[in-house]
Parts: sequence; structure tokens; C-alpha cells
Amino acid sequence: MAVRVVIAEDEAIVRLDLKEILEEEGYEVVGETGRGDEAVELVRRERPDLAILDIKMPGADGLTAAREITGDRLAAVLILTAFSQRDLIEQARNAGALAYLVKPFQKSELLPAIDIALGRFKEMTALEEQVRNLEERLEVRKVVERAKGILMDDCGMAEHQAFTWIQQSAMNERVRMDVVARRVVDEGLRPETPAV
Repeated sequence: MAVRVVIAEDEAIVRLDLKEILEEEGYEVVGETGRGDEAVELVRRERPDLAILDIKMPGADGLTAAREITGDRLAAVLILTAFSQRDLIEQARNAGALAYLVKPFQKSELLPAIDIALGRFKEMTALEEQVRNLEERLEVRKVVERAKGILMDDCGMAEHQAFTWIQQSAMNERVRMDVVARRVVDEGLRPETPAV
């Protein structure tokens, strides 16, 4: 599947050149604008893989647009601008840009910058997914531990018995262990016959 791109560049000729290069290389340009505020709307609507943003644009500058796009993890952002001042580069990095290219650019510079931005974005989203999974697993573990403690206190079960009962109940009901554990904690679910 072709990489989908939104271009936000206020110079129409640069925008046209950029679009032509991208399409020649097999990218799909799904939106283009000369305004920063429209760039954010386009990215939200079209869900591209990459947003190429100029810094100086009417409506909202590219840094503001980049902050919004990267804040919601909507797409990888590449800043393409005529400005190479260090402070702007740092601001772009802080706004979440994953690559920075100075105009006039060559195709031989643009394509690697795109690859780098897309690669970094993929790595970031994979890491965020791992963190979410770890957080979920930690939450499951916490609620199972809490439910075990309640069963041990209320029903006189040993720790391994409480765990086994939660596990067995989950298998019988075909639900995850945390579902049974939450019912123990929140709804007072207990074994029908207490452990001896």
C-alpha cells in the first residue's frame, strides 16, 4: 500500500514540485494546503502516514500544526522549510517533528528524510503500544492480587487456592482473570463453598 502524505506548504510552486516528486516515487498525496490550520484538519480527516509542513504559513505556523498532529499521534511529521536557524530546528524537534529538511531540497535528500520520519514514527507507536500493554498487564495483576487478598481474608483460602479459584472461574466463564477478580473486589463474588 502506498504511503499517504499531506503537504502543507504556502508556496504553490514548491507544493507542486513536492507533490510531483512524491507521486513519481509511489507516494499517495491525499491532501495539500498552504495553511497550517487547514493542515491539521486535513490530517485529522485523511489520516495520512506523513505530514510535510512548512514552518511559516498563514492560519497557523507549521510548528503549531506539528504540535497538534504529533500530540494526538496522527501522523509522522517532516518539517520542510527555508529556515535553518538552530532555535527553529530545536522548536521543530520539541513540536514532535521527526525530520527537518531545508529548502531548496533535492530529491536525494527528501526521500531519506521521509524514510527516517516514517521509521521513527513507527518505532514510537510500537513503543507506546508496548507501554499500554504493560500498563494493562500491571492493572490486571493488581486487581488479581487484591481479589486474592479478599478471598484469603473472607474465605480463609491459601494464596494458591485463591489464585486457582480465580483462574478456574475465569476459564469456566470464558472471561479473563481480571474480570472475575473485579467481580470479587467490586461485587462481592465469592466461592459457593468456602475453603477449609
